[in-house]
Amino acid sequence: MTTKPGLHPRNRHQNRYDFTALQQANPELTAFVRRSPAGEPTIDFADPLAVKALNRALLAHHYQVKNWDIPDGFLCPPVPGRADYIHHLADLLAQSNDGEIPRNATVLDIGVGANCIYPLIGHHEYGWRFTGSEVNDEALKSANAIILANPGLNKAIRLRRQKTPGAILNGIIHKNEFYDATICNPPFHDSQATAAASSERKRRNLGLNDNAQLNFGGQQQELWCEGGEVAFITTLIEESKAFARQVMWFTTLVSKGDNLPGLYRVLQQTGVEKVVKVEMAQGQKQSRFIAWTFHNDAQRSRRASSAAR
Repeated sequence: MTTKPGLHPRNRHQNRYDFTALQQANPELTAFVRRSPAGEPTIDFADPLAVKALNRALLAHHYQVKNWDIPDGFLCPPVPGRADYIHHLADLLAQSNDGEIPRNATVLDIGVGANCIYPLIGHHEYGWRFTGSEVNDEALKSANAIILANPGLNKAIRLRRQKTPGAILNGIIHKNEFYDATICNPPFHDSQATAAASSERKRRNLGLNDNAQLNFGGQQQELWCEGGEVAFITTLIEESKAFARQVMWFTTLVSKGDNLPGLYRVLQQTGVEKVVKVEMAQGQKQSRFIAWTFHNDAQRSRRASSAAR
């Protein structure tokens, strides 16, 4: 099963940014707003401070998130694309719930990051409850600060540190816990050198000098791991079998379509019941996530019905 690409219909970022509303939500954004050659308000997307101010405004205006911030050098996520993943996941969960998006779903965000972006969007849009795992202490501290700065989020989002190097689910999913889904934005480069080369290409494409700070940032664990996303997702698939009864849908972004055939082979060898690929698009950027489950259709429906009661 494959869905057609395109920004999700429920995505709040279908249209051009409303800079008047965004500046009201975050007055700091005003210092970065300028006119495009066509006379439209915009920002310099090569400026990391401008992008951070825009993200803070988007989260405040659309998702009522206050005091959002990330430490310097951490990944500054594109909000529209992250929202797309959440909305498509909602559609996937609805398929086993008589077409209705569950409002009490529990989701595990693997690598919640300093930005905590998926729980912030998912809880606001659908009331879901999140567990966010993270290996980096500074990232955990940042995510926790965002949660504490917004009353009520501490009841919807909890954080757990991954203490075992190389583990993904092991040590995070506890006994007798059940999750409707996992989400994941894996490190996609296979080495520090590959990540550096990619950053250099982006510098050139943006016309930046060698000393310029990139707008997207990213720590090592956010950008690369040995073996890249194939190795990371393969480990995720292999670990998922041990939690087959505790998770309805395991999902992860896959940045390179060429990596899919190998991952499908691993999934087949692991004995999953069903695999779904969802194509997404933001402008010219194409992305996708894959989802797999060890539950058959009847089991998924029974679980959804039980959770709805």
